[in-house]
This record gives sequence, C-alpha cells and structure tokens, in this order.
Amino acid sequence: MSAPRSAMVLAAGLGRRMRPLTATRPKPLVEVAGRALLDRAFDVLRAGGVRQAVVNVHYMADRVEAHLAARPNGMEIRISDERALLLETGGGITKALPMLTSDPFLAINSDNIWIDGPIGAVRLLADRWNADTMDALLLMVPLARANNHRGQGDFHMDPMGALVRKRPGRVAPFVYTGLQLLSKRLFAGAPIEPFSMNRLWDRAAAQGRLYGVGHQGLWFDVGTAAAVKETEALLGQL
Repeated sequence: MSAPRSAMVLAAGLGRRMRPLTATRPKPLVEVAGRALLDRAFDVLRAGGVRQAVVNVHYMADRVEAHLAARPNGMEIRISDERALLLETGGGITKALPMLTSDPFLAINSDNIWIDGPIGAVRLLADRWNADTMDALLLMVPLARANNHRGQGDFHMDPMGALVRKRPGRVAPFVYTGLQLLSKRLFAGAPIEPFSMNRLWDRAAAQGRLYGVGHQGLWFDVGTAAAVKETEALLGQL
C-alpha cells in the first residue's frame, strides 16, 4: 500500500520516568543531542511521506502547542486536547480518530528514536500491511538490538509476523519500538476514557490479527533521564 496520509503523535504523557528533566518541560520537548524528541518523531513521519498529524496534549500542553507552532514542518497538524483528562494511549487515540484522515493510520510515541535502515520504518510498515488479515502492525526490534531498553522483551513473533505476548517471568525476543500502523476497525466499541493500547492489542491477538515487522535500522529507548545521556553517547559513535 502507499504510505498512510495521517499519524497520531502521542505527546500527552506526564514523563514521570524522565524526572528531573520533565520538571521544567514536557517529555516530548526533552532534547537528545540538541534535538527535541517530538521533532525526531516528526522526522520519521516526514521521511515516510505522512502529510497530516494529530498530536495529543496534556502535561504542559501550552509548551507543546507553542513548539509546534514555532516549527513549521510541512505537515497539517491538529491538536487533540486532553488537558481535562489524560486518556492514556488507547483512549487518546480513540478520541482523536475523527481527526485522522486515513485508514489505516500511524501512531508514534515521543520517547523513542528511530534511525532508518535500508528500508525506512514507515515504508516497511506500509509494505507489510494486509487489511484482510491485520488490525494492528507493530514495528519491532530484537531485544539484543534494543539500545538502552531495560525490559525483557514484549512479544514472540512467528515467521509470518503474528505476535504473541511474552509469558510472565520469561524473556521474549522482540521489543515494541513505539511505531505502529492501525486500522480504525481496531477501535470499534472503544470508549473515550483512560485505557492502554494493550487492551486492543490483546483483543487483536486473540483474533489472530496482531502482527509485527522487524525494524531494519537502529532504535533507542529514551524513556528515562539516564537513557538520554546513554543515547547521546551512542549517537556520537555513529
């Protein structure tokens, strides 16, 4: 399929794990090697041909909006306002659905860094997408290449890309990178209330409609203050 036209940029989180950096700024505006995480997320979308983005805001929402207004990036940007109630990943995307102009659409976190390999991350997802068999397609990276990641993996992935959750207390070989391609069909009946995307992923997995594809480039988990310095050191070696 062609590149999806629209994307949801998840930028409303409180950034507790990034304290003290987020005491004075929202997490998406934390800089890594002189560039805000939010701008780096937009780099991924622009490289993939995305033309419209919806950004949700909650913590220090005015700062995020001002940053976006000051940095024109060739995209149509709309704001999904969660100042009154933080809706988490699932609820946040559900609220924004009417503003997203393509189906499927991308959703991207704002606390990771992606560096494209031979095939760009967005292109990889678009090429792999099959609307007949998938409701969600997650960009994955092998645990062994998940820079700065402290977890034990998220999913097992079979040769066809079907995903199965790791068992409690076990290690799984793949980590979710924070970039996914989603069908609006996945959100049928979903409420506009706080809930995690994990709920919808589990439903899709139970129906055999949750898939993944391996990222061909580099990936960095930048979810903590310590990871910012670690990532800057690794980027300096490239």
